[in-house]
Amino acid sequence: MSEQSNVITIDGTEYSQDDLDDSQTYLINQIKDLQGKSANLRFQLDQVSVAQNAFTNSLITSLKNEEDVLYENVNEA
Repeated sequence: MSEQSNVITIDGTEYSQDDLDDSQTYLINQIKDLQGKSANLRFQLDQVSVAQNAFTNSLITSLKNEEDVLYENVNEA
């Protein structure tokens, strides 16, 4: 579905918004709202994915540092 001013294109057919009934206009408004929500959720998922990777990398670094300290203590003994 694409839109130019008051013309909506669905499956290659153009429809004037003025020719649509209230139910069809309602459905178009629902679709537009859901497209916005979908884009927002993708944005949030990108943020969550980056944060999850950062925490995972921090844990890996922390565990590696702990292993390095244990290894050094064993070699000094």
